[in-house]
Amino acid sequence: MTNLTDALHIPDTQSERDERHLPIQRVGVKGVRYPLRLRVAGAVQPTSAEWTLDVALPAERKGTHMSRFVAWLDALAADDAALDAATLRARHAEMLQRLHADEGCVEAAFAFYLRKRAPVSGLASLLDYQGRWIAETRACSTTIWAEVAVPVKSLCPCSKEISDYGAHNQRSLVTIRVELLQPVEWHELVRFAEEEASSEIWPMLKRADEKWVTERAYENPKFVEDLVRDVALRLNREPRVGRYAVEVENFESIHNHSAWARIERA
Repeated sequence: MTNLTDALHIPDTQSERDERHLPIQRVGVKGVRYPLRLRVAGAVQPTSAEWTLDVALPAERKGTHMSRFVAWLDALAADDAALDAATLRARHAEMLQRLHADEGCVEAAFAFYLRKRAPVSGLASLLDYQGRWIAETRACSTTIWAEVAVPVKSLCPCSKEISDYGAHNQRSLVTIRVELLQPVEWHELVRFAEEEASSEIWPMLKRADEKWVTERAYENPKFVEDLVRDVALRLNREPRVGRYAVEVENFESIHNHSAWARIERA
């Protein structure tokens, strides 16, 4: 069957030779929203992701074929299977093949949900988390990263120590990015953060639950430095994880700025 572009004699400008002798490390599309299916806590969740897709462009090539990125996304969306680390690795290789590239990156940012039961009443509700998949091929090696941003509660040890009663506390955001040596489930990454916080949080609480959360945090005070270290220690004990970065931001209730800390393992 004759290609329509060939039949109309439309030139392929992107494939022309470039004489400026400058390779481009990353060129592609970003901010593309497309459907995605995830496996979370044993169930498949449909969601929408914002994608960034790019490849490395050799110095002699003028341009890349941008439409092929979206064609790759469309083929991925047409697949009913949930995207996991192994599937992402395989589909990432397919994208590079489509673009005739040796190096490139796929990044997808999305929301997912876990059903949580309140600590006393057992009331069930869904809490949203921000997740991210990253697949990157450089120098013939492909790395898969998973990232999750987890909202938690922190209470200040200093405030508790110096106050006659009470202590200032706030919501915190724990962001964990891990290199996957073996699969790690999304709910497991979430628990690495929630179990090390002054308290985890829930979307819906009864008064008995609110009392439990308040007292739990009061008995488990943590500075931002404590929280980032404790999450990092959990990751240090996890053989399925290679390199990682843990970042904690406390949205301080007594300041108009945040407290922030980060630990990386290269």
